[in-house]
Amino acid sequence: MNESRRQFLTAGSVTCSAAWLAAGVRGARSFAGEPASPKGSRADIELTLRAAPGRVSVNGKPTQVWRFEGHLDAGPSDALTASEGYLGPIIRARPGQRIVVRFQNHLDEPSIVHWHGLDVSAENDGHPRLAVPGGGTYAYDFRIANRPGTYWYHPHAHQRTGAQVHAGLAGLLIVEDDQAKGNLPSGANDLPFVLQDRQIDSNGQFIYNPNAMTGFLGDLILVNGKPTPTFNVKAGTYRLRLLNGSNARIYKLGWSDGSAMVVIGSDGGLLEAPVRKPYVMLAPGERVEIWADFGKAPVGPDVWLESRSFAGGTGGMMGMMGMSGGMGRGMGRGMGMGMGMAGTSGGPPNGSRFRVCRFVVTGTGERLPLPRTLSRLQFRSDREVVNLGSPRRFDVTMAMMRWTLNGRTFGMDDLAPNERIRKGTTEDWEFSNLVGMMAMPHPIHIHGGQFQIVDRAVAPGAGPAVDSVREGRVEEGWKDTFLLMPGERVRVRVRFEHHAGLFLYHCHNLEHEDMGMMRNFRVEV
Repeated sequence: MNESRRQFLTAGSVTCSAAWLAAGVRGARSFAGEPASPKGSRADIELTLRAAPGRVSVNGKPTQVWRFEGHLDAGPSDALTASEGYLGPIIRARPGQRIVVRFQNHLDEPSIVHWHGLDVSAENDGHPRLAVPGGGTYAYDFRIANRPGTYWYHPHAHQRTGAQVHAGLAGLLIVEDDQAKGNLPSGANDLPFVLQDRQIDSNGQFIYNPNAMTGFLGDLILVNGKPTPTFNVKAGTYRLRLLNGSNARIYKLGWSDGSAMVVIGSDGGLLEAPVRKPYVMLAPGERVEIWADFGKAPVGPDVWLESRSFAGGTGGMMGMMGMSGGMGRGMGRGMGMGMGMAGTSGGPPNGSRFRVCRFVVTGTGERLPLPRTLSRLQFRSDREVVNLGSPRRFDVTMAMMRWTLNGRTFGMDDLAPNERIRKGTTEDWEFSNLVGMMAMPHPIHIHGGQFQIVDRAVAPGAGPAVDSVREGRVEEGWKDTFLLMPGERVRVRVRFEHHAGLFLYHCHNLEHEDMGMMRNFRVEV
């Protein structure tokens, strides 16, 4: 294993001890989400995924975390790969494969796993109504219906998603095939990066005391669980898979030497062709894939990936907030975590400039030519849209100091009249963000598959916020999460053709989600 790969992977943490696998868990709850497979057939990949307390070294001292631990029960040996630090193992699958996951909750509170970006049935999607208590289990059974791309998994428990993700529960799920391997970097040159921020106390422990309006913003940037690391790479071509796994922090990513960011993929896989951008915006939940030629001008032998400044990151209303504590105290149970109204997280606000990680060239590797074309995308045309010109409208508003969608907050089974959609129909949905002192960015995530961005419009008086991020949007491909800046109106085109049932749409600022900025929609036959 070469040095750069070793920095990402550790061999010992994939296989869990036989003791907990054999012991089972009490209060078992099981569900198989897909129709019964033909007699005698079995899944292509079977694994056990356990959420449990653990201890790792994050910043030089032992840190108490919650983490996903995995065991490969059946399937190819590369289907489960260890990640460094507290992050869960990387799951690798191929289109069409059937996957069975036996989730075991060894926490002292309810939890469930959401497969972010995957087109799976409602019973496999990780809705909080399906959360199992501590000691419970849940059985997932689904086929990969997505294009090859970078996806991820994380908890989705009611009012506890932010705390559980912050504690360490997150991992990558990569769908891949052989089609692009001859044209794109692979193996040791295909590198995943999970970007997160944390605050750590003098004893090495995570501090989770988020601001109820802006969410949790830490003062320490972690890449794959390590603080602002340096990665040794060879002079050559790399595929960098970047996930924003932060609770609330938005990144404006660029190279420190001013080189263009060459983008080859987004949430739903490869773009049709590479695009060059001066920087790339990455909101919580979003992914982007970058083509990097290290050691070749203009990218030099020593370069930083940095996050640049942008406007409109926090909203003017925070200057009026004089309260600390109060709201959301009950959301901190289990790990001593609370939620305050004032800026108690201690991290710089969204829109601040900072360095993320460093790349240093040591040696020579393989260099590939940048392909002119990457894949073929078949977007949905205006002709198939049943509500063309009259999209479903969803407004971001605030009421009683809580962010809402169309004036409503989350109810476990709630459905409004405009939250029912016919299976197999193509619709346009339009999301609008308010302008004013209460405005701030919101990353919007829609469960149930991928969609396309159709249009963006800016309201008068939106100010410099939109202009400061405009050139870094990656919307040339399929998406499942998008950034909605103050004063913007975004129209997306959706089609739910495989599964009926209850799904979610919500803000992926996890503290906003936990406070109720989330709603159900039902796909009906």
